[in-house]
Amino acid sequence: MRFNMKKFILGLIVVSILLCISLLLAAIPYYQGIPVLNYHQINDSAHNALTVTTTQFEAQMKYLAKNGYHTITPSELADALENNAALPEKPVLITFDDGYLDNYNNAFPILKRYNMKATIFLITDYVSVYPNYLTWDKALEMQENQIDLESHTLSHVELSKTGSATETLHQLTDSKKAIEWHLKKKVDFLAYPCGSYDDETIALVKDAGYRAAFTVQYGANKPGAQMYALDRIPIFGGNSHTLLRFKLRLNCVPVLSVLNHIRTYMIRNIHPGLAAFIILP
Repeated sequence: MRFNMKKFILGLIVVSILLCISLLLAAIPYYQGIPVLNYHQINDSAHNALTVTTTQFEAQMKYLAKNGYHTITPSELADALENNAALPEKPVLITFDDGYLDNYNNAFPILKRYNMKATIFLITDYVSVYPNYLTWDKALEMQENQIDLESHTLSHVELSKTGSATETLHQLTDSKKAIEWHLKKKVDFLAYPCGSYDDETIALVKDAGYRAAFTVQYGANKPGAQMYALDRIPIFGGNSHTLLRFKLRLNCVPVLSVLNHIRTYMIRNIHPGLAAFIILP
């Protein structure tokens, strides 16, 4: 590929301007937004990008408690975003995708120790079926102890790639019905499997009766946010899950989210080699 110096210099100027703007916005509390943390597995045996160790998870929850964060529910988040409802100081929503058994064995005791709320998005066809996923009895016990259970579809298919609106609605409505039947509670929230969605998916999510849906796009949420494309802060995807990395991803959202967008734009439109110099925690 031929190197274009003019395009390269223009890219540097754009990056510099956007970074300066993001640094200014980071100093204004409004632009911090409401963070939604996104976890998957919590254990000490699966050494992969989706897994946070039990020790690291406890350190992260201890940090939140020590620094005055207050956990909230998806309903409280939605009320704040849609209706400007009041939230406690330094609100944070803690979410887990898939519904792994280690959420019960390892994360749940820590959350109870710090009196924290959390939300688990269940793949309902896996519940009480596969040994490394939750059972309905354990899900009910967690629900009785400040853990909200919501939908992650029936079988974790990418909703924008099902091939038909009928199958997408099946995934959305039947997972919702399963949770409502087993746990006797209303299901209003969805996490997109693999973060995959498009405009048609959003329309079907609305038709299925959901109030809001969560992506895996890095960022925090402010009033006026698109309720069917809510941002989260993935606490996965890196080679290490240190407490420093956690603090950076939590506290530097305005800067890091802009850098993430810049990096993606540069890979697609300017120069992939230059994008490699933007290192994100």
